[in-house]
Amino acid sequence: MKKTLLFICTVFSTGFAFSQIPPGYYNGTETLTGYALKTKLNQIISNGALDLGYSGLWTTYYTSDRDKYYENNQTLLDMYSEKPNGPDAYEYIVGTNQCGSSNQNVEGYCYNREHSLPKSYFGGQVAPMANDAHFVIPSDYFVNSNRGNYPYGEIASASWTSTNGTKIGPSTFPGYAGTVFEPINEFKGDIARMQLYFITRYEDKLASFAQYQTSSSPLDGTTDRGFKQWYINLLLKWAAQDPVSQREIDRNNAVYARQKNRNPFIDHPEWISMIWTSTLSTQDISRFDRTLTVFPNPVRNGQLHLSGYELDKVNAIQIYTIDGKLVQTVNQNMKNSNTVGLKSLEKGIYFLKTNTNQSVKFIVE
Repeated sequence: MKKTLLFICTVFSTGFAFSQIPPGYYNGTETLTGYALKTKLNQIISNGALDLGYSGLWTTYYTSDRDKYYENNQTLLDMYSEKPNGPDAYEYIVGTNQCGSSNQNVEGYCYNREHSLPKSYFGGQVAPMANDAHFVIPSDYFVNSNRGNYPYGEIASASWTSTNGTKIGPSTFPGYAGTVFEPINEFKGDIARMQLYFITRYEDKLASFAQYQTSSSPLDGTTDRGFKQWYINLLLKWAAQDPVSQREIDRNNAVYARQKNRNPFIDHPEWISMIWTSTLSTQDISRFDRTLTVFPNPVRNGQLHLSGYELDKVNAIQIYTIDGKLVQTVNQNMKNSNTVGLKSLEKGIYFLKTNTNQSVKFIVE
């Protein structure tokens, strides 16, 4: 069901004029590591944070979740339905097609507010957690409903798949064998940083959530680590596989403009490994999918984005034409940015090679 309609609200600009990290925002973090750093971040991002209410999320989505990156048509950017490499199966106009709890049984009918960490794990519709746009995201109602209370994870054989490849099935990730919900690779880092934001922002409340936990909950009942170790391992993997994108930076700024607090792991992704430690074995890591991916593909606006596990080790790339001619070299640490600006390349097929001996084909339109 394709939903196209000109956005008629003139209150919100299609451009972006929000500030970046305010000067001094992270003062006091300079010498800290481990859970002491996490606690300091909790204080920073909790101080002055506004609760705009559950209905306030609809307003926040006008500026935080519009597509300026793929179709670039200002429709709603839903991570569970966005197809980075082709046209979406359906689209929503921000402020139109939204729904609450109506019983829809098909994708593409309406969108609602998805608690990326299911709200049942913290007691339901409880403020301010239930209203926090840093982890409550817009999503198709039907996909959200199918997700239910499953934790995020990785799947080999899906029992259900959405139109963009998001899927449900038994976990294959070390440490958990239950049913999980797996978003597409392009948004795994976004999801990981949202989850880590939650256990940082609500560190002082985590112990009180213990009464709501079931076997599927990734929360571990502690105020320091926050999540069970298998889930920390998963989030650290996803955060490394899918570095911070411009879309996340823009979203962080938009939410800050409304809520007056930030996701520190978008501003400083290096803090993730300074706080939490993976316990995965070398054998576990060897099974990870290291496929390098370009999105969007075809490339349309002179920029491409890379994703792939251990992308932080890539610091140089070369771009070749299909007949082997080198046309561009980029020396850039992908740990800091996975966005690559292309020179004026003609339409055609190209190959991108990295200093880590990975390669991927892409098309310029």
